[in-house]
Amino acid sequence: MTVFRRAIESVRDLDPVRVTGRVRRVVGLVAEAEGLPLPVGGACRIRCSQESGRELDAEVVGFRDGRTLLLPFGRLEGVAPGDRVTYSGSKLDVPVSRSMLGRVVDGRGVPIDGLSPIRAEVRVPADGMPVAPMRRQRITEPLGTGVRAIDTLLACGKGQRMGIFAGSGVGKSTILGMLAKRCDVPISVIALVGERGREVREFIERDLGPEGLERSIVVVATSDDPPVMRLRAARTATSIAEWFRDQGEDVLLLLDSLTRVALAQREVGLSANEPPTTRGYPPSVFTLLPQLLERTGSGEHGTITSFYTVLVEGDDLHDPIGDAVRGILDGHIWLSRRMASRGHFPAIDILESVSRVMPEVVDEQHAVAAQQIKEDLARARDVEDLVQLGAYVRGQDARTDGALDRLPAIEALLCQHAEELSTREEAIQMMHAVGAPRRKTPAPRISSGPKTHGVRPEGPVSAATPANDAPMSAERNVR
Repeated sequence: MTVFRRAIESVRDLDPVRVTGRVRRVVGLVAEAEGLPLPVGGACRIRCSQESGRELDAEVVGFRDGRTLLLPFGRLEGVAPGDRVTYSGSKLDVPVSRSMLGRVVDGRGVPIDGLSPIRAEVRVPADGMPVAPMRRQRITEPLGTGVRAIDTLLACGKGQRMGIFAGSGVGKSTILGMLAKRCDVPISVIALVGERGREVREFIERDLGPEGLERSIVVVATSDDPPVMRLRAARTATSIAEWFRDQGEDVLLLLDSLTRVALAQREVGLSANEPPTTRGYPPSVFTLLPQLLERTGSGEHGTITSFYTVLVEGDDLHDPIGDAVRGILDGHIWLSRRMASRGHFPAIDILESVSRVMPEVVDEQHAVAAQQIKEDLARARDVEDLVQLGAYVRGQDARTDGALDRLPAIEALLCQHAEELSTREEAIQMMHAVGAPRRKTPAPRISSGPKTHGVRPEGPVSAATPANDAPMSAERNVR
């Protein structure tokens, strides 16, 4: 049977159709081929005649003046006019197998961890189709992430798509490592796109760790890889996650970072003579984002819960990529540089973050407690400058006084060391202890007259009583 299986695989790898052309010109990142009428997205191979027959994989990205535009997956050094270009009649696909768990691969699915080759069970298209809207399951089951700030105030559900927005050096990789190790899902697919070469091994060994790697597949394309390889890494990771979802699995997809995917598409688009628009991004960037992001989420049987990091320029919330991504995803998490500089980790700014499916995955008590904590954070932020200057006077607003009193307990709930374990149930218990339903503010005692020793005097309250000493109205019951 082994010999028979090898024979089948050999036949499967043969090229049933062979169309050839010749390289005529190389401009920047693009090679132009003649005599090669091919569809966009087709997979080709350039044979470098002047470098002992070195072959270079490429992808068709467009046409110009009767020539086919090719973007290679490697460096163009050694490509010369007249080099042969071969097309096999197929589009880009990805080898997928359960044996990929615990492995590190490049954008083509080829192992780069120095271990044994991976035998693929199937090959799936690199550009899968999103699940039809009416065939998607609703998101109703909560997901434990192991990050208290997310599990309590930004609760997520299985099949949700979230964005993590931050500038550089604010802790995105640390949060991704926490999610990869502690999320309540059996399989994780992690795409490191455009990362520094030094950070890849650091993330795998320090942030992910052996227990996280054991149930993960890591797809890597570093910043020195060609832009088409960085794009393919994002597509490959999504295709792997889709295959596991179609097997009925719950999958976690982590992509760092979506901004570098957009930058790679910008390089490709400008090389293909696309007109630049907002901040130099061509229209194809804003077409790629929804096509890539809509492929994840819930399916008919399994789910893909995805977290995408977005590197915003200059900590600008209105970065064009950030604006486009926020309009597609099911929520966003904003990491604050100011909080990180104060040693608050993870530096999640709760008031600037939102989970759009939280009302669907938590009960009423959870929603009320979370809303009360958010109100406390908002009140404390309103008077933060006054408190630091020593100009805040207690007694003017009982609710603000209470928010300041509860602020240390809230910060203890939201602060969490990277190695500190916390289940979703433990986090919710801490949240209820901090955000327990507030009692009504008691009626004020009359400041003048004889002491009543706790007995309220009879008769009407003096009209001179300040208005801000009146009883506060009951808080709204917010779901």
